[in-house]
Amino acid sequence: MRVAIVHDAVGESDAPDARDAIVQADAVARALGDLGHTVCRIACSLNLLAVTSELRSRRVDLVFNLVESIGGQGRLIHLLPFCLDALPLPYTGAPAEAVMLTSSKTMAKAWMAAGAIPTPAWVGPWPGTDRRGDEAVCGRGSWIVKSVWEHASIGLGPQSLVRDAGPAEIFGRLEPRAAELGGACFAEHFIAGREFNLSLLAHPDGPQVLPPAEIVFEGYTAEMPRIVGYRAKWDPSAFEYHHTPRRFACDPSDAGLLTRLAALALRCWDHFGLRGYARVDFRVDDAGAPWVLEINANPCLAPDAGFAAALAQAGIPYADAVGRIVAASLPPA
Repeated sequence: MRVAIVHDAVGESDAPDARDAIVQADAVARALGDLGHTVCRIACSLNLLAVTSELRSRRVDLVFNLVESIGGQGRLIHLLPFCLDALPLPYTGAPAEAVMLTSSKTMAKAWMAAGAIPTPAWVGPWPGTDRRGDEAVCGRGSWIVKSVWEHASIGLGPQSLVRDAGPAEIFGRLEPRAAELGGACFAEHFIAGREFNLSLLAHPDGPQVLPPAEIVFEGYTAEMPRIVGYRAKWDPSAFEYHHTPRRFACDPSDAGLLTRLAALALRCWDHFGLRGYARVDFRVDDAGAPWVLEINANPCLAPDAGFAAALAQAGIPYADAVGRIVAASLPPA
């Protein structure tokens, strides 16, 4: 097949999280070539007419969608798949509606709550509806302030944690943080427990849950918030970068917990209408109850990212996984 890899338009001066788009595109291009496909690459800008015109002129059969933001805005991630639906042209990963729903963390949380999928209580977004929550339900406690639209832990760090605040108080703290968080933010109850990621991959018999990974906070003092912030992901000079490894070797006593996490990940796949591949991020509180933090409809495919690590743990070659992602995007024969 003629496959176009469409990815973010980035430059050498962009931040490491943005330049990661090129790393992903390189890896996927190699895998598609190994599978016998003819590959081209297109950088996606705000000029979507130019992108769709190039796709037509190249007469591609399929788009491998690696777009995470357009014009540097994560809130525009869903525009490309909607354009591809209109052409129409098949594309990998989640359908446009699922991309839009999962890219907004507050919309995703509301949809989780509607489906009885446990997610921490939240306040916001700002700007937007003054959803302060119910004091009896949310209560006072610790909160973490996050971007609504931006992913890759942009703007997330120790300064994101607010301790001992109620819903009305925390809502008042959102506006000053919005600019550094992509223009819109919200706060959710901070679950001070363990953190897990579960990746899923399409399979003819239904989505396969890959081995669960736990993020370990090594050497953290009691004063250090146990969160995977921007520095932990993208700053090799940071303490957090070297002290938050993922671990696949779980204790046998966690068997029941991991079964519950897998079941919840599959519920998220079905409830959000995901396709191809995905990752679900969890926190587990001190009582052993799991909470879904985020759903990544098209998670990072860089060779050093969590999805590739889960593939390796499952014994699935990277190229085989790319082939399964491609196959899931094609209409039935």
